[in-house]
Amino acid sequence: MQRFKHYIDGKFEEGTEHFESLNPATGLPWAIFPAATEAEVNQAVEAADRALFNGEWAEMSATQRGKLLRKLGDLISEHAAELGELETNDSGKLAKETRSQTGYVADYYLYYAGLADKIQGDVIPIDKPNMHVFTTREPIGVVAAVVPWNAQMFLAATKIAPALAAGNTVVVKASEQAPAAMLKFAELIHAAGFPAGVVNIITGFGEPCGRVLTSHPKVARVAFTGGPETARHIIKNTSNNFAHVSLELGGKSPLIVFDDADLEGAVNGIIAGNYGASGQSCVAGSRVFIQSGIYDQVLAKIKERAAQIVIGDPLDDSTQVGPLATTAQLERAERVIANSVQQGATLVCGGKRPDHLDAGLYFEPTLLACPDQSIESVRTEFFAPVISAMRFETEAEVIAMANDTEFGLAAGVFTENLARAHRVTKKIRAGIIYVNTYRVISPTAPFGGFKQSGGSREAGIDAIHEYTRTKTTWINTSETPMANPFVMR
Repeated sequence: MQRFKHYIDGKFEEGTEHFESLNPATGLPWAIFPAATEAEVNQAVEAADRALFNGEWAEMSATQRGKLLRKLGDLISEHAAELGELETNDSGKLAKETRSQTGYVADYYLYYAGLADKIQGDVIPIDKPNMHVFTTREPIGVVAAVVPWNAQMFLAATKIAPALAAGNTVVVKASEQAPAAMLKFAELIHAAGFPAGVVNIITGFGEPCGRVLTSHPKVARVAFTGGPETARHIIKNTSNNFAHVSLELGGKSPLIVFDDADLEGAVNGIIAGNYGASGQSCVAGSRVFIQSGIYDQVLAKIKERAAQIVIGDPLDDSTQVGPLATTAQLERAERVIANSVQQGATLVCGGKRPDHLDAGLYFEPTLLACPDQSIESVRTEFFAPVISAMRFETEAEVIAMANDTEFGLAAGVFTENLARAHRVTKKIRAGIIYVNTYRVISPTAPFGGFKQSGGSREAGIDAIHEYTRTKTTWINTSETPMANPFVMR
């Protein structure tokens, strides 16, 4: 089996405790990872703190930081296939997707490389004479980046890249469920020439690794992507260090198809939003609302397409749906679907492990026709290829249905009526709205949610400001000394 190491203070460390990882495609152990102890987490944070305030990184200009990020982006492009296939072995995601996504991740580092020396303050036209007042933006401090397994290279980039561009140092906690690509990525950090301690990459479990990292007194910001339950623990942990917290959490996104939509495009959007990445995406549009006049027709098209999907080895480029990442996801999908059918949902297709595969965590693309939103499948974030479809009559009705959720990450609207698209997108409570498309990203476009999907934003120009603090400087330009403070004028 392959063995991986932590990356702490510019060195690759074996660690004192370890755990095995299963390949979801085979169900067999394939790699051994270090599990960070409290001492190792402390070591990583201390290294980041030293690098922040002393030595080469602390003296480096913003332009020099940008050049290092640009070199890192180029290295990611060169090694995208290798990193992608490691992620596939560890998570079960399709290799053609992980290779492509990792290659695109390079663009995030290149984007923030260009922004590194464009972080500017302001000169303030102050209301007092002989005062020159200006602001500067300075690094916020040591950043703890906590990322989930389902898109670690991408979700880490949205944190690491702006943090480094702004001059911070970082400790990354890679998910214990599939950390291979992130730990390998440390070799590129090293090769790019970042000074020791600027980026540290560890993995381990919530206890003690996650708790110690997010509550550490020298951590100034926690950037987290994951589920609401873990987020609640993180918020409690940061009551100890008052770290700034950004949360990008789960979703149960509505995907709305009006009867004037291009049906081919709408069905493609539904397939991409639910069966792409085996449904293991936080923006999955798994609550599908279809206007009554086309409801049966759209369900028939989804069923037809689902039957044609190739399920199998994620390393095979002909495969379209690979395995789920964990046994818990598969068992939850089976359990919730069975409960939903008992509650009145109709199983249109799927709902079980495929007959032709006798090993691995595979699950068929599934479609449930649901009478209303009380059905368990409509309320549950699966992280599996499961669609809950419902019919609606009017625009006002579907807007109310779409907003009837504790989440608010994304939404999709398929319609050829431009005025309707504007009306509906304005009223849906979600941070990302797709019209006649779905599940697309860009380093230039911010993303994040409302409600229990978290209120933070990642990517885009504004994200870099989230990794700075504003400092205000007052300079007395008068030739005379400062006046006696006890003499009022």
